[in-house]
Formats: sequence, structure tokens, C-alpha cells
Amino acid sequence: MDFNLASWWSGLSLTLQIYWGIAIPFSILFIAQMVMTFVGGDADGMDVADSDVSGDHGIGFQFFSLKNFIAFFTLFSWTGIACVDSGFGLPVTLMISVVAGLAMMIVMASLFYYFSKLASSGTFLLKNAIGKTGEVYLPIRAQRAAVGKVQLMVQGSFRELDAITDEQDDIPTGSLILVVDVVNDSILLVSKSKPHH
Repeated sequence: MDFNLASWWSGLSLTLQIYWGIAIPFSILFIAQMVMTFVGGDADGMDVADSDVSGDHGIGFQFFSLKNFIAFFTLFSWTGIACVDSGFGLPVTLMISVVAGLAMMIVMASLFYYFSKLASSGTFLLKNAIGKTGEVYLPIRAQRAAVGKVQLMVQGSFRELDAITDEQDDIPTGSLILVVDVVNDSILLVSKSKPHH
């Protein structure tokens, strides 16, 4: 049985054509957005776009954002298609579609709000570095004389972080270190990592 796109489209009512016309592009954008967020580990590119359309000014919870508009129209359109296929009239279909879309916006806003809080929490990140080994990137001066930098794997990603040491000697670039503690919620306290035999 061959599927003919033109005949399928021409057989749709105007209402369904509008809903399908919204559903296809917004579903593609929604899937791409989810991939960037969860597979890519962040949504910095989307956040930049959000800053242009968001009504927020210093408030972390963004309801009117690009991500949420995409989510709204994605669920709005698919809910509308389902309602029309179920035989609902246009006023009821529109009402249910709008409610579903707004509910999706609330879910998405909450989701990205909590993800951004998790990602931006330096204390949470640094505490998870304690006990891990890494490599010195910029030399660390002895007895906390100056801040250096170390590279290590924390929470599944490779990071470059500030570090100091209580060691009597400087720790040069390339040396292996062990994270001992966190100082002032922003700097790692490290020691020379003893090689395993």
C-alpha cells in the first residue's frame, strides 16, 4: 500500500492541516532541543536565545522562553490532532490544546530551572571532586602561595579547576594530584598523588 503525501494532505480538514503544519516543524525542533540538552550535557545555545525572548530579569525560573514556546506548540499541535481525530469540535479542541500546551510549558520551565540550578552549583560540583585524582595544568605554588589549575574528571565531564596545596614544594605542570578538600567553596585543596605500585 503506497502512501501518497499530497493526497493525504488534501484529504485533511483545514483545522488538521493547521495542526499538522505546526506539529511537524515544532516536533523536529523539540527533539533537537532535547538532544542538545541531555546528550550534549547543556543547552547553552538555547539559553542564549532564551535571553532575547525571556521576560525574566534576574529570575531563574523562565516561563516565557524559546525552549518553552517550542514545547508549547509541540504538545498544542499533537493534542489538537488527537482531539480532532476523536471527533471533538473546534472550540473544545482549541481549549484542550491550549491547556495541554501551557501544562507542557510549566513542566519544561521547571525541568530546565532545576537542571540549571544543578549545573550552576559550584559547591555541589567541587565537593564531588574530593577524593579524585587529576593532573596539574598550571603549577601550584607551595603552602598556598598562589593558585594553580588542575584538570580532572568530575560528574562525567573533564574540567579545569582552581587549586592550592599545603605541600612544602611547588607542584609542577603534569604532576598527578589528589583532591583533599574544598576551600571557600571555590578552590580545590590538593596534594601530590602517590604513584601506585
